[in-house]
Amino acid sequence: MALSKLTLLNHLTKALPKPGRPRSYAPPHAFLPIRLLSFSTPEEAAAERRERKLRLRIDPPFSAFRHKHPSPATSSVQNPNTPKIPEPASALSGNRLNLHNRVLKLIRENDLDEAALLTRHSIYSNCRPTIHTCNSVMAAQLRQSKYPDLLSLHRFITQAGVASNVVTYNILFTLYLNCRKIDLALETYKQLIKEVPFNPSPTTYRILIKGLVENQLVQKAVELKNDMEKKGYKPDPTIYSYLMSGQAKNSNAELIFDLYDELKQKLGTDHILDGIIYGNLMKGHFLKGNETEAMEVYKIALVHDSPVKMNPFAYNYILEALSKNGKFNEALNLFERMKNEHNPPKTLTVNLGSYNIMVEGYCSEKKFDLAVEVFNSMGEKRCLPDTLSYNVLIDQLCNNDRLADAEELYNGMADKNISQDEYTFATLMNACFKENRPDDSARYFKTMVDSKLKPNLTVYNQLIDGLVNAGKIDEAKSFFDMMVPKIRMNDESYKFIMKALFENGKHNEVMGIVGGMLREEPCGFTEEIEEFVREGMRIEGREDEVSDIKAEVDREKAEEAARVAAEAERAKESARAAVAALLPSKFLRGDDKNSDDDWSEGRNRDFEELGERESEGGVVKEVTF
Repeated sequence: MALSKLTLLNHLTKALPKPGRPRSYAPPHAFLPIRLLSFSTPEEAAAERRERKLRLRIDPPFSAFRHKHPSPATSSVQNPNTPKIPEPASALSGNRLNLHNRVLKLIRENDLDEAALLTRHSIYSNCRPTIHTCNSVMAAQLRQSKYPDLLSLHRFITQAGVASNVVTYNILFTLYLNCRKIDLALETYKQLIKEVPFNPSPTTYRILIKGLVENQLVQKAVELKNDMEKKGYKPDPTIYSYLMSGQAKNSNAELIFDLYDELKQKLGTDHILDGIIYGNLMKGHFLKGNETEAMEVYKIALVHDSPVKMNPFAYNYILEALSKNGKFNEALNLFERMKNEHNPPKTLTVNLGSYNIMVEGYCSEKKFDLAVEVFNSMGEKRCLPDTLSYNVLIDQLCNNDRLADAEELYNGMADKNISQDEYTFATLMNACFKENRPDDSARYFKTMVDSKLKPNLTVYNQLIDGLVNAGKIDEAKSFFDMMVPKIRMNDESYKFIMKALFENGKHNEVMGIVGGMLREEPCGFTEEIEEFVREGMRIEGREDEVSDIKAEVDREKAEEAARVAAEAERAKESARAAVAALLPSKFLRGDDKNSDDDWSEGRNRDFEELGERESEGGVVKEVTF
């Protein structure tokens, strides 16, 4: 039903309002084609949808005509040398988070061996640990100085394809610097800069610069600080405090103030609000003899309502500056204030370093009872001593004839799950020798070896020297036999024990040592040692025994070489016999020698017979040789 154009025009003309008359709106005509915003019936709406879908199937959208660049083909084979991106912290979820919590529980229980073993076993399981779990184990091993276990675990996870993150590198840097492997630490830093797909953190530079300063490489630390700032890192007051501390150790007061002025210039302020600077600034004033200026800095940093922000490390620098420059009473007052203000976790003012500084201060004042009292009171502020803290106090007590107190501390280490190291045992061993207790010294050394620690040649020489001087020659010889496979001896070590044996008429035992050297380590029996042994045996008229034992060892080596050669020949004969038993008899034609020429002649005859049969028209289906 459609209206004609004329009818529609007349209808619209009549519908328009006339001028001068009020407009009246009449309802629209029934036949007026007005498109409403909705369909009249559901069937009409469904029909419209079907029509629209049909149009879309026939006519593609305009976006289909746009030019699309072909995406580059991605290779399914990845380059194994491409550095891997470490997993984010969000990877710790589900079962991997449960595994992480299990490992942390073992670490809190001080069962590091089980924690490392669980991490290793989980690498190739359905629940693979994240790098964050591995870092937790390695950090715990670092805190307890278990460096071989740490390196072994790191090598294992690297070979397993677990990508390291910046925390992993920071742990390695700390380990290398603690072991004084400066070149290895710097080489690893270069690798981090060039090859790893992430940047070092400010903590990385703090660890490196602190380690360089502690190893008396202040100039190298300054260069690293400059390189850090060239890479866009902000000036770090903590790093400047490390550098100022290094200059203070070298008694370079002017360079301390130069670093302080440089930091103020780069921060654009006349007053630095980080309190970690002020302790080393006080050291600079003390070095120049300006005690008044040093105490002025002290008041600026610690006056009531001071804007300077202090933390335990900042307090420790000031404590150290006071206690080592004749201001121990002021240091005591500050230490008491620090303990009173310590309110974790809101306010932290005391840590292990604070107690170590005060213990050293009391020892320098010869107040050892108070030093032990302060040391034992660490637990009141939730501070736990470490092996280094024990070693410092034990060393001070042993050097001041307080061996009984030192041994009491040593016995208390096991109760607090603190592991002793080589320095602990060596200190107690030397103190026992001074107290004329060689048996106790030997016991400490044996305990050290049984604890799987590795004493160096210096500690071994101290033990042997003490036992020999105490007349314990047999004990010295037994420790020598125990340590020969574990320590590479030098000529002086061999000559010392040989001299002691010569002086006590034990020439046969000296010859036993010579025989062991010739059999196990011939290069160790140098001309110097041989001449020393000959001279000692010459006094007894037994110089020829040296030549005899050398000839005997050479004969034994020749006999051993002949025996090995005979066994190898017998093995070859057995192999030939086994091969011959597997070969067909046709290969064994000829005389009993079974030479290669006879075998070749027999093979040629077989080929000649084959040729004759083919020439006669015969069909050869199979020829077997």
